[in-house]
Amino acid sequence: MKIGIKGIRRVSAVVVTAGAVLTAGAFTAPAQAATLNTPTITAKGGFVMNNGTGTTLFTKAADTQLSTGSTTKIMTARVVLAQPNLGLDSKVTVQKAYSDYIVSKTASSAHLIVGDKVTVRQLLYGLMLPSGCDAAYALADKFGSGSTRAARVKSFIGKMNSTAKGLGLTNTHFDSFDGIGSGGNYSTPRDLTKIASNAMKYSTFRTVVKTRSTKQKVTTKSGGYRYMSWTNTNNLLGSYAGTIGVKTGSGPEAKYCLVFAATRGSKTVIGTVLASSSVANRTADAKKLMDYSFKK
Repeated sequence: MKIGIKGIRRVSAVVVTAGAVLTAGAFTAPAQAATLNTPTITAKGGFVMNNGTGTTLFTKAADTQLSTGSTTKIMTARVVLAQPNLGLDSKVTVQKAYSDYIVSKTASSAHLIVGDKVTVRQLLYGLMLPSGCDAAYALADKFGSGSTRAARVKSFIGKMNSTAKGLGLTNTHFDSFDGIGSGGNYSTPRDLTKIASNAMKYSTFRTVVKTRSTKQKVTTKSGGYRYMSWTNTNNLLGSYAGTIGVKTGSGPEAKYCLVFAATRGSKTVIGTVLASSSVANRTADAKKLMDYSFKK
């Protein structure tokens, strides 16, 4: 009988011990899952926020002034879209000055052809997808004020700066319509994210920046037509689920930049990495930050 009781006690002890282990496991597993490590990025600066609430989700040198490269064109588009009585289907004739500018700067191009008539909407695609500096020039010339092209361009850049001030951004300045300036083109990861967030309020901007490629029919000088094909330089489109934009940038001083946005469920995150070390790394940086931000 005594042996039986000891056996029962041993069995009870094993059951209690096992129960304690199971109970402990039930409490420790969620605690481990809740640990979210802040990602490390190669970019000099980074910032991400919840686009719906404005809540900051990640920062790295978020308020450090850095060169913006072609992410400048987000503001170019934003200024155009804010024009009163904007006619997106109004036509602009491509000038030789735009072509000459591309050649002199060895700049990224939408390959606009002198004499062609393209719509403002088409210029926005040429600006944001292949990052056409010729399209940026055409838009600045169209929407700046003045009797000369130089005056109109200066006026347009003035609008870019006044828009930044109007958004309450104190660490941003533009000296060009496309990011190719003389060292006076700078912003911060936080400011640039806010510019992009504001631009995303325009439905045309949202439509353009989420487009992977487009084929546009334009009118030639002789009255005929041709098709222009543009592919988006943002390789997050199609490679990261939920991506809805926004814009790449690069340059000798800017290195490799990317303003990005994605939506999953009811949450949209938007952010910026500036001065990453390569195209591959800026993409990897952005993916890390979005993965982290969606879990946070």
